Amino acid sequence: MTTNADTRRPAPPEKPVRGRIKCVVWDLDNTVWDGVLLEDDEVTVRPAVVEQIHRLDALGVLHSVASKNDHDTAMAKLREFGLDEMFLYPRISWNAKSASVEQIAAKLNLGLDAFAFVDDQEFELAEVAYALPEVTCVDVAALEEALARPEFSPRFVTDESAQRRGMYRGQLARDDLETGFVGTNEEFLAGLDMTFTIAPARREDLQRAEELTVRTNQLNSTGRTYSYDELDALRESPDHLLLVASLTDRYGSYGKIGLVLVGTGTPDWRLRMMLMSCRVMSRGVGTVLLGHVMGLARDAGAGLRADFVETGRNRMMQITYAFSGFREVARDGDQVELAADLSQLQAPPGYVALEVLPG
Repeated sequence: MTTNADTRRPAPPEKPVRGRIKCVVWDLDNTVWDGVLLEDDEVTVRPAVVEQIHRLDALGVLHSVASKNDHDTAMAKLREFGLDEMFLYPRISWNAKSASVEQIAAKLNLGLDAFAFVDDQEFELAEVAYALPEVTCVDVAALEEALARPEFSPRFVTDESAQRRGMYRGQLARDDLETGFVGTNEEFLAGLDMTFTIAPARREDLQRAEELTVRTNQLNSTGRTYSYDELDALRESPDHLLLVASLTDRYGSYGKIGLVLVGTGTPDWRLRMMLMSCRVMSRGVGTVLLGHVMGLARDAGAGLRADFVETGRNRMMQITYAFSGFREVARDGDQVELAADLSQLQAPPGYVALEVLPG
């Protein structure tokens, strides 16, 4: 059984968008395991559920827990079953499960429509569906059928998919550190030991590159999406540069977080697309990739123009261009042409090391 709301509060229409579910939140008693932990002498993990958890994890789908239980006892049982590391920010308390799901969504910085909640109790499913109609609710008795739906099948399975849980775990550690940090923001960033790496795109980067063009909204200069085949052709074109950027720090990798496409004609190069993942918005590295491209154009003796399309959501990218010395030189509605001042380039921030890999 799947449900989204009861008759008192109708949910918005179902959106069977492929790969919409980014995180599955699990009940524990009679869901992940058979039995009630605080009543039964022994509970037994459900192998079919564990198999699905690992399968989705390999596809890049995250997992968490919303369970009414004793926290320490439940976590000890998850460790015994070897499952504790599979769940991010588990909420185990006697609070309403809708409140737990909301807390998880806020902590992981994902929209509620990216969540599914799995339980065996009709009351708990109805409570979450009523309070959070955006969440997809699934009765564990119909789990296999539900997980076969397109919402649970990511559109992209990239080389980073299996690392996504580790990336989020690293981000949770950074958040905890930042919450208790005493000092300036630059001092905090300096303590992360960040390395920003720029490299020509390889064929094995292209699935993630396509994913970035589809998923990135706030930090996408044109809003245009590119298919794998389009990116592969541009990667091999002698008249274009296709560069990917990644970021690491002492907590691990953020993965591939930037993409830039440059037409290298003369007298001006044309920056046709630049985007950065929103996951690094707070890391102060938004100008690093742009500054690198500006330096390449200057060294080649070319000018640099940039295409920008106002989408209503990419104001931050417009600010990034302005901060780096671009000015508007032409406009046709929301289509804007920018020109760079290459006479004075900004060095990368002192708190991040720049690594440029050869082609």
